Amino acid sequence: MNQNFSPTIRQLRAFVCVHQLRKLSAAAEKLFVTQSAVSMLIRQLEDGLGTRLFDRTTRSLQPTAAAEEMLATAERILRDVDSLSAGFRELSTLQRGRVCLAITPTVASFLMPPAIRRFGQAHPQVRVVVDDCAPEQFVSRIIGEHVDFGIGTPERPGAEVETETLLRDHVSVVCMPGHPLAGRKTVRWSDLGGHPLIAMRPGYGIHSLIDRTAQDAGVQLNVVNEVSFLSTAIWMTESGMGASIMPSAFAKAARNPALVIKPISGPRVSRDILIVTKRGRSLTGASRAFIEAMRLALKEEE
Repeated sequence: MNQNFSPTIRQLRAFVCVHQLRKLSAAAEKLFVTQSAVSMLIRQLEDGLGTRLFDRTTRSLQPTAAAEEMLATAERILRDVDSLSAGFRELSTLQRGRVCLAITPTVASFLMPPAIRRFGQAHPQVRVVVDDCAPEQFVSRIIGEHVDFGIGTPERPGAEVETETLLRDHVSVVCMPGHPLAGRKTVRWSDLGGHPLIAMRPGYGIHSLIDRTAQDAGVQLNVVNEVSFLSTAIWMTESGMGASIMPSAFAKAARNPALVIKPISGPRVSRDILIVTKRGRSLTGASRAFIEAMRLALKEEE
């Protein structure tokens, strides 16, 4: 026996098929190959193992004692290989699998419901796991591979991740129709001075973005309330407590026809929602399909 010999899957399939049918021609027909190919595979297997597996007669092939001894092992190997192949096919065709993503609660509240509904209808066998983490944990969840990818607005993503824009967004002022800013054709940062405003509290990426932009524009913002959740800012604005500064996407997702949403210019500040992945890591087919479902859901919302 060749000590370095390892049977191939094709050789084992030919062996088991010949053992079952006892004829090269029948085995060739079942395996969709030529009779000479089956004969060659059996010969290679016998040469590698250093033993005869079949005794040739005029009518059929008779398994030897060595063939009988190795049959169970060969069948088990083929079952395992077939099971593995079936598993990969199920994953690639999204008949089963899992999508795990990190997302901050604010973004999840308006982005996830339509995306999960759409994806669930198309791929009901794929489980979606949502890691709703705090903004300061977002990037570390991705780098640590606790999730497949993330959806969010990291202020400084870092070199360890790659980003792709999912939704182009801008910072806007949100107010009620009777507010002095509601009637303006355009709203500049300098126009916000003196008006009671509601904004995110320190620790959230958009807070430093707003402060820095207002400072560069030379305006002192009159922030009367700082909140942790944009949903709180929405109801405060609806209650007449002041205009809110927030990303346009969240304000539009509130679906309140009474809200006036005005992108702030001079300068216009982008606050895009990004797909964030660990650098060098490929997304699974299920993850790619989920991202596509999000894109389609967003188009429907436009």
